[in-house]
Amino acid sequence: MPTVEFNISELERLLGRRLPRDVEALNEIFAYVKGEVAYMEGEEVNVEVKDSNHPDLWGVEGISRALKGYLGIEEGLKHYRITGRSRTSIEVHETLAEIRPYIACGVVRNVELTGEAIKGLMHLQDKLDLTYGRGRRRTSIGLYNYDLITPPVHYMVSKPEEHAFVPLGFQERLSLREILQKHPKGVEYGHIVEGFRLWPLLKDDEGKILSFPPIINSNDLGKVTEETKNILVEVTGTREETVNDALTIMCTALADRGGEIESVEVHYSYPEERVVETPILNTVKLELRVEYVESILGIKLSSSQISSLLRRSRFDARILDDERLEVEVPCYRKDILHPIDVVEDISIAYDLNKIPPRWPISQTFGSLSPRTLLLEKVRELALGYGLQEVLSFTLTNKDDLFGKMNLPDMDVVEVENPKTPKYTCLRTWIIPSLMDFLQHNIHFEYPQRVFEVGDCVVPTRKGHVEEKIKLAIALAHKNAGFTEAKSILDSLAVNLGIEVEVKETIHGSFIEGRVGKIFSNQDEIGVIGEIHPAVLTNWNLTVPVSALEIDVTSFAAKTFTQKAKLE
Repeated sequence: MPTVEFNISELERLLGRRLPRDVEALNEIFAYVKGEVAYMEGEEVNVEVKDSNHPDLWGVEGISRALKGYLGIEEGLKHYRITGRSRTSIEVHETLAEIRPYIACGVVRNVELTGEAIKGLMHLQDKLDLTYGRGRRRTSIGLYNYDLITPPVHYMVSKPEEHAFVPLGFQERLSLREILQKHPKGVEYGHIVEGFRLWPLLKDDEGKILSFPPIINSNDLGKVTEETKNILVEVTGTREETVNDALTIMCTALADRGGEIESVEVHYSYPEERVVETPILNTVKLELRVEYVESILGIKLSSSQISSLLRRSRFDARILDDERLEVEVPCYRKDILHPIDVVEDISIAYDLNKIPPRWPISQTFGSLSPRTLLLEKVRELALGYGLQEVLSFTLTNKDDLFGKMNLPDMDVVEVENPKTPKYTCLRTWIIPSLMDFLQHNIHFEYPQRVFEVGDCVVPTRKGHVEEKIKLAIALAHKNAGFTEAKSILDSLAVNLGIEVEVKETIHGSFIEGRVGKIFSNQDEIGVIGEIHPAVLTNWNLTVPVSALEIDVTSFAAKTFTQKAKLE
């Protein structure tokens, strides 16, 4: 859970109210933000926020903003507005589309900074980079002295030895490559850019370097002190929505310290020419039904009571009628995805301890579903045939699914930002996973007979998928052939109470003439055959392999009866 470190007098200054100094009394207050004092010495407090989906609370500014509502100091939605358009724009180089494609910026003027304020902002920045930004891979944040920057700013690329600057905390100029070798942040985060030929760089129009994102700022433009009044906030990353969200959280935190937010135009040339104005401070409206709130909390509340509780939670609420309210969600609340999230805040404002406990009104008794019983039956049968069960990842890659299996590429569900090229999509069938297992066990003696019952995800029409549970079997030894696999299939069919038929087909993964589609009640449920020699070569296998795969879910609902249950 995120831990927020701050000086308690700094929180008092933001709240405008004196706070107790004993831990128990503080915990009663921090409970409103799901926080608990983890450590306290003198004025220094560490509060553990038990909500990893609430990033606006990871700084003292966000905690203060929320507590003002719960403590009755300032209720209702706090509106943050763009006071004007700054003279700065960001020109994005097209080469960044494949490296670190998105950037969002804002200028915050007339910020009142103290040593404690800077310490807190750096802490918030680090928390957002580490958690929300996935260790700076998805987003990273930079703060700069805006008065030293000559616009426009150029978000560009550089060869590792092409540019050099003095990184934050250093005295000597280092090239980008040297920063990765010598600077602590370069050593820690260098892996994010090392795989690319060109690296991101941020420069102003006079050629002064702001930063080497996502690694480190420069020691002149990227250094914020108590004398700094005007700040450029910059966020780069791989997801545009997440980049904009992180910028919103940082800009609103600075605005809570007296800052005035100005927008910045970001000029992209990909995927087409476009201009984006950031930060985006739009609120979101949703409808909330009184009946829904009561059903979740188990207490009677009127629409006016709910409206009052919402205002304490720093929302705005407009009563539509006795049964419905329109709730306006603040721009910084990136954790509100569904009405249930709003109900949680209502319960906190009401005080969870005041909600009377109630025993469950009905009793239920758990049992295994028919499908689970079928899968247990399938596993038991496979083990009875002398097969060894394999458990592999549902994530894989297109080369394993299709390339090595001698098949053309097909539609799959792909991972948007994969961490490794080995796991880039969800598998559509399991035999490639078994081939991978056999490849990694060629040093063990044969025969090797393995099976897996696992999940597959098959795209249907655009935007829709089907989740299937499949059984795959692979037999690897010098005499492996179609007959052995077919005998296992026939035995499975008898024991599961289904009828199967094999019809000859052509399949790139199998030897022509020794492969067939498996049908049950005229529905195609799988494939069986001898693996093609080219496929064996792709997987570095030197013994014959026969295999079969059937879609268990395709016949489970129709044909599973009591006779398929485990005795």
